[in-house]
Amino acid sequence: MTGANLATALPSDVVRIATDTVTEPFWQAAKQRRLVAPQCGDCGTFRLPPTPFCPECQSTAVDWPQLSGRATVYSFAVVHGYPGLPDLTLVPAVVEMPDAPGARLVTNVVGVEPADVRIGLALTVDFHPITDGWLLPVFRVAAEEV
Repeated sequence: MTGANLATALPSDVVRIATDTVTEPFWQAAKQRRLVAPQCGDCGTFRLPPTPFCPECQSTAVDWPQLSGRATVYSFAVVHGYPGLPDLTLVPAVVEMPDAPGARLVTNVVGVEPADVRIGLALTVDFHPITDGWLLPVFRVAAEEV
């Protein structure tokens, strides 16, 4: 890897989030460097992004199990440049997590040459600082892929 064109996350001061009672557990866990996903307390269906009710059974019961942080690339794009940051390279991706079947997370793959990203690539979670002390879950290539 040359390092010059590695995919990165947006600068910390560019990313802002808004939380509510439905999303707060996700962001509080991320602040502690833990990846969680909402799981229906009645039927067990995982869902991301968090919603106030289960899309399968409409229950409002929800658990927030901690996930392993392993994921695979389901879909991705390569973005060259960002307004005001023309040299920035981003790899936004949709990832699947084996311990949250059916849930997909929109994130960024970081620390990798964009040409090395492919569907099915094994990833592990990392956390990128953003505004107001929050941490954003991002993913890096898993050790077994390197």
